[in-house]
Amino acid sequence: MKNRVAHHVKKLQPSGIRRFFDLAANMEGVISLGVGEPDFVTSWGVREACITSLQNGYTSYTANAGLLELRNGISQYLEKQFDVTYSASTDIIVTVGASQALDLAIRAIVDPGDEVIVIEPSFVSYAPLIELVGGRAVKVGADATNGFTVDMEDLENAITPNTKAILLCFPNNPTGTMLSKEELFEISLLIEKYDLLVLSDEIYAELCFDTSFTSFATLPGMKERTILISGFSKGFAMTGWRLGFVAGPTDIVEAMLKIHQYAMMCASTMAQYGAIEALKNGRNDIEDMKRSYRRRRNYFVSSLNEIGLPCHVPGGAFYAFPSVKQTGLSSQEFAEKLLLEEKVAVVPGDVFGKSGEGYIRCSYASSMEQLQEAIKRMERFVKNYR
Repeated sequence: MKNRVAHHVKKLQPSGIRRFFDLAANMEGVISLGVGEPDFVTSWGVREACITSLQNGYTSYTANAGLLELRNGISQYLEKQFDVTYSASTDIIVTVGASQALDLAIRAIVDPGDEVIVIEPSFVSYAPLIELVGGRAVKVGADATNGFTVDMEDLENAITPNTKAILLCFPNNPTGTMLSKEELFEISLLIEKYDLLVLSDEIYAELCFDTSFTSFATLPGMKERTILISGFSKGFAMTGWRLGFVAGPTDIVEAMLKIHQYAMMCASTMAQYGAIEALKNGRNDIEDMKRSYRRRRNYFVSSLNEIGLPCHVPGGAFYAFPSVKQTGLSSQEFAEKLLLEEKVAVVPGDVFGKSGEGYIRCSYASSMEQLQEAIKRMERFVKNYR
């Protein structure tokens, strides 16, 4: 019998995040710090707008690029919140989550043999999506001794004649690291020098705790080189709605739209009506969530350091990325034993790349009570392996 599965798909490894989530789901009494999603329910106003759209019979396809009213809302939101301007009619597509936006962007710009630089630790889907189109993901490890910021010399050394783009995600998943405007500007100089594109995953832009967010497209000369990827999952607590968007140069967005037309048609109509309401009246909800996450971050990170798991202070998102090296266990060993012995689910850092080995990702998007209990269990665990 002929091979029934494509070779390039056979080579893909299953998501390490989902593996630990599935293990935890089959155990009683587990505190899960594994899956990266808000613990808030989508605000009632957004849910009501979705329900109203159904009651009004808005159940047909929308334009491939999404409802123009929503694209206008996205355009206005980006301009007001992040000082970057895009045309709703030509430069924005509404997608099925930020994940589809990223997939479309990679498929639109990467030819077989092209290289895309990925700064690790990084979200688990980046490299596989690049490899699925015949590209090569070039990994550059972030500097753990400096809060997982990127070393500019290492970044420049990774650039070759085949480099097409650099993929950025700040605030970062899994480390929560923010880059300053000055650091982003240094990257922009490399982009200009080597005539590259930027895939800027800004899904956590609303969740910055100590400094304001800088959209990469606002840097001098970068708007025409930046594909901005974002969505409603994290800042608006709408993960299950699967609604994202991309904004970028017209020619690239047009190419992405062609792929979107054949692959997906359009995003969910009722979800789009919910997103319109989120953009109009959801700012207070974001601020409430952000204040709560900041309190939890402060407690959780300080507690990790106190129990002997050194952790830098993340500037955004809702992840802590402590070191477990002092226990003598690998990331995988630590995560498995912690789950089996103390029923706390975390994600081993090596699933986010080689530079994540020796660390674990903990989501503090859980109640304070759960975080406090998780710290008690983790402290007991660490004492046994110190």
